[in-house]
Amino acid sequence: MSSLQPPSLSAEIRVPDRRILRLVRILLPVVVLAVGVAGWDLVVRLNHIPPYVLPGPGAVARTMVDDWPVLSRSLLTTLLTTLEGFVAAAVGGIVLALLFNQSRWLEYSLFPYAVILQVTPVIAIAPLLLIYLPQHTAVIVCAWIVGFFPVLSNTTLGLNSVDRNLAGLFQLYGASRLQTLRYLKWPAALPFILGGLRIAGGLSLIGAVVAEIAAGSAGAGSGLAYRIAESGYRLNIPRMFAALLLLSAAGIVIYGLLALLSHLLLRRWHESALGKEN
Repeated sequence: MSSLQPPSLSAEIRVPDRRILRLVRILLPVVVLAVGVAGWDLVVRLNHIPPYVLPGPGAVARTMVDDWPVLSRSLLTTLLTTLEGFVAAAVGGIVLALLFNQSRWLEYSLFPYAVILQVTPVIAIAPLLLIYLPQHTAVIVCAWIVGFFPVLSNTTLGLNSVDRNLAGLFQLYGASRLQTLRYLKWPAALPFILGGLRIAGGLSLIGAVVAEIAAGSAGAGSGLAYRIAESGYRLNIPRMFAALLLLSAAGIVIYGLLALLSHLLLRRWHESALGKEN
């Protein structure tokens, strides 16, 4: 009767080098982008599509360079509005979630209204806000409305997801509410909070763009959303594509910075940021 033999050394699974995996993760999106841009340019050239219908990548790049003084000012305006709305959403959502955690009556009273605020389309709220508030304030409020609920809901979920056994242990040792919040609930909720902030960053940009379109004012203080609408009216499609490209890049940078912040805060202790080898 033959006995089971241990696997040979040649059958061992070789773990790829971490640097190779990191390089592949960087190169694959770049390759996909290059293929997409090349296909776009090929379609425009082969079909002789005029720029006012579909500009090629070269036309968009030239427009971005030529119109950079105007587009850069509009980009800065949109980013400042997004930042102000995001900060207001982050602070307001986290503070209100902490209050909800300390008072169930307060949560039961106010959380349904936060849900109503979330499910109401911001495009329907923006014209109303522009009536009662100054234009810049109304745009910030729209960015805040869109980004507020993800922070509030994720923080509330994190604070309520504490291990019951650990909560009982803190209570057994006579920990105060502040100590329980600081040493137990806050660390447990931090991954949820950072996840909510990553969502809110992109949504604040969307809220700012929607409000800028609703405001529709010209001038040096106009954001990228107005430039997109203006370009559409004038059939300046290359500038429209350039403004859209800047908005997409801004959204990617916002998400990347928030993801980096999340990684730096969680990398030493939370499973979501630890490498699989650990």
